[in-house]
Amino acid sequence: MEKKNSWIKNTLKVIGIFVLAIVLLVGGFFGYLTVVEYNPKKEEKIALDEKKDFSKEISVGDEVTLMTWNLGYGALGDNADFFMDGGKSVNTADEKRVKSNLSSIEKKINLVDPDVAFFQEVDVDADRSHKINEVKYLEDAFKGYVDSYATNFKVPFIPYPLPPIGKVDAGILLMSKYQIKSATRVQLPCPFKWPVRLGNLKRCLTVNRVPVKGSDKELVLVNLHLEAYDSGEGKKKQTEMLKKYLQAEVDKGNYVIAAGDFNQVFSNIDDSKFPTYEGKWQAGKLDVNEFSSDWGFLMDETKASCRSLDQPLKNADKSKFQYYIIDGFIVSKNIGVSSVKTHDLGFKNTDHNPVVLKAKLK
Repeated sequence: MEKKNSWIKNTLKVIGIFVLAIVLLVGGFFGYLTVVEYNPKKEEKIALDEKKDFSKEISVGDEVTLMTWNLGYGALGDNADFFMDGGKSVNTADEKRVKSNLSSIEKKINLVDPDVAFFQEVDVDADRSHKINEVKYLEDAFKGYVDSYATNFKVPFIPYPLPPIGKVDAGILLMSKYQIKSATRVQLPCPFKWPVRLGNLKRCLTVNRVPVKGSDKELVLVNLHLEAYDSGEGKKKQTEMLKKYLQAEVDKGNYVIAAGDFNQVFSNIDDSKFPTYEGKWQAGKLDVNEFSSDWGFLMDETKASCRSLDQPLKNADKSKFQYYIIDGFIVSKNIGVSSVKTHDLGFKNTDHNPVVLKAKLK
């Protein structure tokens, strides 16, 4: 009996030590993530390449071509599904497929030849895109642009799910043929609490200022990627901050264009062509009536700008697939718009289609 009790005590002791070791390991890991957590200031100046010499200026009456495109970090082509959208995959593309996607994205950008491009989900150093520096890739491919980049997702290692996401260092990139006088990263409210916050995006706006020739006004270009996986309150708070910043600029008499992935459909857009099926991720609704009459809200309601990642698109029944309209532009009324068009690329190389706006400063 004494030997049996001794065996039980030793077994419990070993189990206790094992459990304690796990607790210390997990606690230490979350402690590490807390210490190194990316905590940007409310506003930060974005470094611009001062060596680039741009002669192109913008004047009243000039037509401008603008493109917004969520690039899906080069890994969300038609073969991909993603666990956060109800799919199964974490690693959605091998290195060869990421490079192929980026090459096709580059070709499309060349065809459109935008004066200004707003890009979201661009990786700098991430396991999900095999450490390819996509900002550098685009900078090298498009030498005639000044680049404004801001980080919105920086975590040394995300431990979930299995296999884990791993390291992520990514952000949003604006490329302009016009010289940007200054650029600022503006931190948006984060809806997540500790510890979930540690592995989530720190979403932001980038506010980029282009002088308008012959006037004291500026063309203010705002790149954005608003909240996706919140209860809805995060999107509302971020949209409210966006509204505040936009209105402050138009009150100065500036020309203002905000573009990106809103993860919301504008309330003035008829998206009934793309109904939301039960059990799928649902986009938010941005109520345009909560903004002043100084603004126009533009999305192409004839074509989907985004597709669901609950399953791969390739070989799926496309007639029953889940699509969304969530990418577009908010434009001040002192800018005349001639067209807004979603270019349907079949979601072959990213889970979003590019949206192109043609406009003139009045």
